[in-house]
Amino acid sequence: MTTTEFQVTGMTCGHCEMSVREEVTKIAGVDSVDVSHQTGRLLVTSDVPVDTSAVIAAVDEAGYQAVSA
Repeated sequence: MTTTEFQVTGMTCGHCEMSVREEVTKIAGVDSVDVSHQTGRLLVTSDVPVDTSAVIAAVDEAGYQAVSA
């Protein structure tokens, strides 16, 4: 298992977290997603290293911005 951490900006509530979680979960190979609007932290767990650009694009699709931490 591999866990990759990202910092997400713009989230203000649980609905924001849900939107990010839904988009990132769609990425092939992603096993779990842990996201917090309070800390801005996104943890993506997968069997193989996840494509960083795919995660950033998924967060963008949800309406927020992410950078690899």
